[in-house]
Amino acid sequence: MTSEPAGPPSSVPVLVARTSAVADPGQLIALLPDDQHPSDLMSWLREGDGMVGWGRAASISTNGPTRFDDAAAWWRDISARAVVRDDVRRPGTGPVAFGSFAFRSTSASGATLVVPEVVVGRRDGIAWVTTVSVAGNLPQQPELRTPPCPESPVGLQLTDGALTGAQWSDAVDAAVQRIRAGEVDKVVLARDVEVRADSDLDARWLLGRLASSYANTWTFSVDGLVGATPEMLVRREKGLVHSRILAGTIRRTGDDEHDLALAAKLARSSKDLEEHEYAVRSVAEALSPHCQSMNVPEAPFVLHLPNVMHLATDVAGVLTDEATSLTLAQSLHPSAAVCGTPTAQAAEVIDELEQMDRGRYAGPVGWMDTKGDGEWGIALRCGQIDGENPSRIRLFAGCGIVAGSDPAAELAESEAKLLPMRHALGHE
Repeated sequence: MTSEPAGPPSSVPVLVARTSAVADPGQLIALLPDDQHPSDLMSWLREGDGMVGWGRAASISTNGPTRFDDAAAWWRDISARAVVRDDVRRPGTGPVAFGSFAFRSTSASGATLVVPEVVVGRRDGIAWVTTVSVAGNLPQQPELRTPPCPESPVGLQLTDGALTGAQWSDAVDAAVQRIRAGEVDKVVLARDVEVRADSDLDARWLLGRLASSYANTWTFSVDGLVGATPEMLVRREKGLVHSRILAGTIRRTGDDEHDLALAAKLARSSKDLEEHEYAVRSVAEALSPHCQSMNVPEAPFVLHLPNVMHLATDVAGVLTDEATSLTLAQSLHPSAAVCGTPTAQAAEVIDELEQMDRGRYAGPVGWMDTKGDGEWGIALRCGQIDGENPSRIRLFAGCGIVAGSDPAAELAESEAKLLPMRHALGHE
């Protein structure tokens, strides 16, 4: 394992990577070993396909306003110096860096890129294994095995985070007053809760539960940040760029007929449509310098998830420059979907009213290969496992606040957004 600071190429390790096709290994999450720290288990899966990884061949931690640029420069150097044998040659083969980035540049959580020692992937019916080592050590293809099943957490205790529910509702009310006074158009307020268990949490348990219950989201694990996000910040693949924007939410009841009526109500809601319009506009404006032939639908569709429904819009474009997927993610962050409009003013309101450090919640999370292709979601529906005390995890949820927002309704929405992680933990 190596962890290298940003710097000139001489300080960057030379990685040797080998990617080989393999027979379908079955459930990818089930392959994650049981002897790794939660921070060394990586995942990016949707509908059973994607990648899992473990171990650290190399990694970097960055902080401050240059956290994206420093991480990107390190990965460029790693990619340029790597010795790669890739028999599969698809997006995600060869060396891959999994990453997560703090929401704010001032956060102590900073950012990280991790190159796993082993990555197992599957896409379009093709499966592969990539092994990575530092130069001088020829990587050997591991024997893929299914370790013992993870144990469920026990003795769970949930406590308030920075604010109680009532205090957070007051913060929402204060934000509404700011909006009505014309200080901002929209602001996204988040809250946190803390869960403690009697023993260390097994990230494999959380990932398995999330992937099973929320298969149409992206189930991720990077450096102890675990979740299932429905929002694709940006995908770059062979010159094409795609982003899925979610803003505007309503909780499901479990009754199909009633939920269809709620979906129709959501699609007509002026409050939710206004919130969604701000988010789509911010993404389209951020992508336009890098893309041509952009397709921005005039109206959103309703995305049905097990716990909630969202207004959703898929934006697509053709890349016109050499921007990598990480560069695109940097240009998009923070979007109105997780910050507000105008961005600078909304960020100031967040700092004042949330009274917490979001850490890497609502920041970009995903992966990138040596060609610059990759997928970066927004770290939503997630929790951060405490690196020093893995029996603790912080859960997060946020809501978009506009002039028509009701504090009680927003608190209920935040509870709905906490459900995926609470259910994954077994805390009903």
